[in-house]
Amino acid sequence: MIEIEIQNETHQSQQRLRFASVPRIGESIRLREDTGVYETYDVLDVWYQKAEFGDVWTPYLHVRAASAATMPTAVAGGRF
Repeated sequence: MIEIEIQNETHQSQQRLRFASVPRIGESIRLREDTGVYETYDVLDVWYQKAEFGDVWTPYLHVRAASAATMPTAVAGGRF
């Protein structure tokens, strides 16, 4: 298992999860929301940083919600 730090652009949050493989840019992953519902997120960027110990490189993902339901909705006057 590979522990990956996920930086969520939609919720401006970070979390660490374990994956069997590192997702690639353009792929989608499913993450559980605070409400318990799973949502689809697009992988925008993947990069590696050297860990504080040894010769280990830690993967990081930058993701954004794929569904239009999480985007801001229009209000009166057609503005966001």
